[in-house]
Order: sequence, then structure tokens, then C-alpha cells
Amino acid sequence: MAPGGSAFKEVIVSHLISSDYETSKAKSEAKSNITMTKSVVGLNRKNGISSKNGVHDLLECAVCKNLMYPPIHQCPNGHTLCSNCKIEVVHNICPTCHHDLGNIRCLALEKVAESLDLPCRYQTLGCHAIFPYYSKLKHEQNCGFRPYNCPYAGSECPVFGDIRTLVSHLKDDHNVDMHDGCTFNHRYIKANPFEVENATWMLTLDTAPVYMAFLRYMGDESEAMKFCYSLEVGANGRKLTWQGIPRSIRDHHRKVRDNQDGLIIQRKLALYFSGGDRKELKLRITGRIWKEG
Repeated sequence: MAPGGSAFKEVIVSHLISSDYETSKAKSEAKSNITMTKSVVGLNRKNGISSKNGVHDLLECAVCKNLMYPPIHQCPNGHTLCSNCKIEVVHNICPTCHHDLGNIRCLALEKVAESLDLPCRYQTLGCHAIFPYYSKLKHEQNCGFRPYNCPYAGSECPVFGDIRTLVSHLKDDHNVDMHDGCTFNHRYIKANPFEVENATWMLTLDTAPVYMAFLRYMGDESEAMKFCYSLEVGANGRKLTWQGIPRSIRDHHRKVRDNQDGLIIQRKLALYFSGGDRKELKLRITGRIWKEG
């Protein structure tokens, strides 16, 4: 396996699972003369809606340029901003006119938002559903078409996209080995066990450093729950085994690591499995993936 992990194609459903290896070491109300009309607003690459009768300009936060949701704030001069930016502005000063913001809710604009139906921001990725303004955000947080972040555990990679895009990205940009089938056999070799790529150090309760191996499913959690996997590592007549359910790549690899949801190998034992003078890490890990039911 290359330092970034491996991905395995499950032969039954054509999804992919990526394998991560880690050594572990444990953010006065104002009124507006606005005509409220029921309308469906189209998508825009920037933040999900395009301009229609000025609606885009009305609902865009002046600071972060994202859509605003209640409570929507405004200064005495009518400049609006979202609640998140209201908290962040320096000295409670309007970033547009530099007057004191006070604590004014723009109820009229909130009512305008209630009158709108909007498409999902992931419309271009395949979601064609239409939602009331205040339901849109909740849907988008769980939309099946929302892109995935790169699951590579060796760095905080900013790339995101659909599964097909990420598979190509892992192969081409992170040099991740890809394996077809339901079983795999991988040998991980590192001359200096203290400098393992794709890893962060954490201490267990007895302060002994450990290595950890686990699988993550390249898809949503609802699909990941349909599978099981097992891992085995050993040598010299000894072995450790692990069986579990793969985590979705929606879960960051650090979350999986911190939950210790995988095969955990004490470093001393890992070096014993490696043989020789116990100074070079040579782990042979085998595994199997199957679909339940």
C-alpha cells in the first residue's frame, strides 16, 4: 500500500472502501416596503441562488456572502448580515456603513424568505428537489448528492467531489493503490517506525504508542452499514484480528482514530511482528469485506 492507504472495490455493489493506516498519539425591529411573492429561485455557483427581482441581493449576507437564516440582523441604515457574522464583527460596527449595529432584527426580510421555494445547492450534481427556504439548509446538510471531502489521511487535502472523482484523485494525486475484490493482502514497510506517513501520534492510557488500521467506506453511512470487514495482522505464530463495520468517509479519519474503531497494534508488538532487529516496521495485514444479509 502506498503511504496514503488503499481503496477496495466491493464486487457486489461497485462502491469503494478506502483503508487508512495511522499511528495514533491522542471551533428595534425594522420595517421594509417589500412585496412578498411566491417564487422559485435558480442556482448560482457562488451560494446556491441567482438574482430574481433582487431576492439574491436581499438574502445575501454583506460579510460572508452566504444565504441568511433567522435571526437576520440589520443596522439602523438597513444593511443586513447573518447571525454568525453579527457575532464576529469588531465592536458591533456595521461593516458597510460603520454605524453601531445595535440589536435590530429584520423581520420583514425573514418573512420574504418564508415565501420562497429554492432548489438544492447541489442541483448541478443531480439533486433536482425544490424546498421552502427554511427547509433548504436542513436538506443540504444531508443531501445524498453533496460532495465528499478527500478521505486521504496523510494530509488535510482540500479536494472534494463525487466518488468517481475522488477515486481518480486518490490514484493520481496521492498514489493510493487500488485493489479489486472482497479480500486484500497488504504489506506495509517503513524503515523508521517513528516516521510513518499517513499517521499521527497519540498515547494510549498506558502511554504506549500504537498503530491502527481501519477501513472507511466511500459512500454514505446508510450504505456503509450494510457491510462488515475483518483485519488480521501477525507473524511468528501470533496474530491479532478485528471485525467491524466500515465508517463512511463522511466521518473524518481522526474521528475514527479517536474512537479507536479499528485494529490497534502496540508498537512493540508491531515491531515483533516485523522480525529482524525490530527497528524496521514490516506489517502484513490481510482483510476481507462482505455484505450483510
